[in-house]
Amino acid sequence: MNQHEHDDMDIRPAPKRHGLRWLIWLIVILALASAAYFIRQRGNHQEAGSVQKPKFGKMADLPIPVAITKATLGDFPVYLNGLGSVTALRTVTVRTRVDGQLMRVAFTEGQMVREGDLLAEIDPRPFLVQLHQAEGQLLRDEALLKNAEIDLVRYKTLLAQDSIAAQQTVTQEYLVQQYRGNVEMDRALVDTAKLQLIYAHVASPISGRVGIRLVDQGNIVHAADANGLVVITQIQPIAVVFTLPEDQVPAVMKRWRSGQEISVDAYDRAGKNKLATGHLLAVDNQIDATTGTVKLKAQFANEDNRLFSNQFVNIKMKLDTLLATTLLPVSAIQHGSIGSFVYVVKDDNTVTVRPLKQGPVEGDTTAILSGLAPNEAVVVDGVDKLREGTKVEVIQPDSARPQNKAPEAPASGSDKRQHGRRSASS
Repeated sequence: MNQHEHDDMDIRPAPKRHGLRWLIWLIVILALASAAYFIRQRGNHQEAGSVQKPKFGKMADLPIPVAITKATLGDFPVYLNGLGSVTALRTVTVRTRVDGQLMRVAFTEGQMVREGDLLAEIDPRPFLVQLHQAEGQLLRDEALLKNAEIDLVRYKTLLAQDSIAAQQTVTQEYLVQQYRGNVEMDRALVDTAKLQLIYAHVASPISGRVGIRLVDQGNIVHAADANGLVVITQIQPIAVVFTLPEDQVPAVMKRWRSGQEISVDAYDRAGKNKLATGHLLAVDNQIDATTGTVKLKAQFANEDNRLFSNQFVNIKMKLDTLLATTLLPVSAIQHGSIGSFVYVVKDDNTVTVRPLKQGPVEGDTTAILSGLAPNEAVVVDGVDKLREGTKVEVIQPDSARPQNKAPEAPASGSDKRQHGRRSASS
């Protein structure tokens, strides 16, 4: 290798080191530019936050808009709610009391019948034959008795004349008694045959509504048949058996022992339509340990036939009336660690927390036993941000809101749920 080639080999790597140096400088410049950009952006965010702080401070000083209502004074009826089932006071399965062929069905399915009305006829001819046979035997034994009585009179006359033995007279006396016994048995057979003839005409034992016919005309029926001919249920009057929690038993028994009639209203399954009004008839003598409830029975006249046997109903039993009590909407009452309370709006448009003792609830209205006076303004909407002493602005005047009234008719549980949904949506 000559000197010229050696020089070329020493000079060739120089351009590669020069390009690598420029690449390193480019990466450093880009890193510095990126760091400067992020620092500037962070400063802009901090400046924007410092500008918005005074804005939130001003909003905190503004009064909170609320809607209010005023507590009212009125009489409040106290109802106890229960679930019940309509039960007929009397249900009778009509059965034949004699065996025979069913000759005629005298009722229409679903018909209203009265006590004593003809329902069906069993073939009466076998019982007529038995009656005639018993009557003939009675006539025969009556004739034998009459003849024996005549002989007894004659024997007594001869005995007085000492013409016959005394034993013959005594024997005749016992023969007369025997014939008298036969006559009594014959009369009983006649009565039995007449009774069988009466049983051949099946009559309604109660007044009520007949159900579906269980046996068709022409069948042979027996007194031992399990199904019977038809079922009759008494629907006027009719009863409802319902249950109440055992915690309410003392109040019910206190009113029950007073002797005053307790009014009971029956509502449909939805609890919206009142079906009938009656009175409490009886209270069971023990509490069901499995459910913790007691059974009660109410009676209804059911003149319009709106109650049907085995129908499910909601029961509203009026137990008492609270006179001149403070009334308030349920939506105004709040619940917390201190119990039930309300936000009362004072004259200076600030609110104060007022604990209270809540009474019975009916529909959208509740009775306040203590802690609140009539005509005091209470917040019903906008309570989320309220605290003790918070300044408020009334956006809905009290005159625009419906006044609290004692419930004229008890609302159902479904109405309460709908009210809760409306409050949640508002």
